Amino acid sequence: MTDQPPVPRPDTHGDGDGWTECGLGHRHWGLFGAAGLLLARPGPTGPEVLLQHRATWSHHGGTWGLLGGARHRVEGAVEAALREAGEEGGLDPANVRVHGRFDDPHGGWSYATVLATAAAGTVARPTGGESIDVGWFPVDGPDGVDGLDQHPGFSRTWPLVRQGLQPLTLVVDAANTMGSRPDGWWRDRPGAARRLVAEVAPLAQDGVADGELPADLLRAGLDHWWPRLVVVVEGAARPVAGDAVPGVELVAAAGSGDDAIVAAAAAAVSELGGPCLAVTADRELRGRVADVGAVAVGPGWLLELTSRSAGEQRHA
Repeated sequence: MTDQPPVPRPDTHGDGDGWTECGLGHRHWGLFGAAGLLLARPGPTGPEVLLQHRATWSHHGGTWGLLGGARHRVEGAVEAALREAGEEGGLDPANVRVHGRFDDPHGGWSYATVLATAAAGTVARPTGGESIDVGWFPVDGPDGVDGLDQHPGFSRTWPLVRQGLQPLTLVVDAANTMGSRPDGWWRDRPGAARRLVAEVAPLAQDGVADGELPADLLRAGLDHWWPRLVVVVEGAARPVAGDAVPGVELVAAAGSGDDAIVAAAAAAVSELGGPCLAVTADRELRGRVADVGAVAVGPGWLLELTSRSAGEQRHA
């Protein structure tokens, strides 16, 4: 399943605009559903999120909510949210990293909250006439999001989606994962590492459904995640870290591979504050990553996931 933005289709512009009624008898704007962007950036006291002060003539005008709107007929949720954020908040999609999606269904109609992060200092401005203003607000504190007059839809989902403001990090123990299958990897360790990276890389685009993640991984109830991928290589495979692979951070262990994996997991938990999943079957290493707040899962989980994703791509 892929919902990363495809090439825009100008011929569909505005074909989703309009009111519709869901199976529960409620009116919604967006003939094919709607989507909004929940964007977080680092602030001086913690994470801040970008919100729109809605124009008075709009639905629930004068309240604060997400930059968003109606989806086009052939438009994915991520594409719609990024387009609307550009139209209403002047944001460049190239400066936004999408990492999750939360679906809020209403009797056959759905609003998708697309979660993403941006660098500290990212600037937005009201554009397009649908915003009184846009602003960055702390997640917590007296001047934070909870003190605003919120759009009813955003008010309902905010307590849930605020838990998913940071990405899921997937740290892969390349040596242990390669060693889990007897395919002759020991004859060409760099080649085996490159094959593994090539298998893992599509997850940056395809993502992972929430139901495919281990049950003991504490996380927000998002429907889909696009993980941050970190692959640690060691020994003879270390030169692979010099490769440029889109969507994958390659780390060459200077010494112990286990130490590098623990360091990567600890940084993900302490610096990013999001969930972290470490892929390894090494019992001692699994205990060490648990000590820094990450959850360990065996290579079989990852290899099954990548194999299924590859099969879906072949039959798409």
